[in-house]
Amino acid sequence: MTKYRKLGRTSSQRKALLRNQVTNLIYHGKIVTTQAKAKEVQRIVEGLIALAVKEKDNYETVKVTAKVPRKDKDGKRVKEVKDGKKVTVYDEVEKEIKKDLPSRLHARHQMLRVLYPITEVPTKNAGKKRATKKVDLPAKLFDEIGPKYADRKGGYTRIIKIGQRKGDGAMEVVIELV
Repeated sequence: MTKYRKLGRTSSQRKALLRNQVTNLIYHGKIVTTQAKAKEVQRIVEGLIALAVKEKDNYETVKVTAKVPRKDKDGKRVKEVKDGKKVTVYDEVEKEIKKDLPSRLHARHQMLRVLYPITEVPTKNAGKKRATKKVDLPAKLFDEIGPKYADRKGGYTRIIKIGQRKGDGAMEVVIELV
């Protein structure tokens, strides 16, 4: 007897499917899938959220100085000529950043083993690489989802049956964060 559902796939296909669904559930908040897949996804997501709740406040804020390019009114970088070459002008700015303590860093690495990287593409500039930005899902788990469920002992997801699928009769469900 196995301790997980095989979902009619090889191990690599199954891992990829579950990683994809877990990533989308955390990013969007809910997904529609079959009941068997939802139960497997639920196991993984509950563990990730429990990890985020445990490590949500385990960081220290540090002040750092960073070089930031100076920009003009149009948002373009300011250039000046030095030794016959155009060089960008930089300003030094102090920023406060969150520095993970060792246990939170380990939790972040464990999350990144499961979650796929997500790149957000705005609908206005679709197809252009410049406007895209990477989404930090572990940060979303620590900063948004962890504090939301801090006083909860478990049961972070809900499965709602929506009926049988037309093609093969599989039970379809919505799995969502509570």
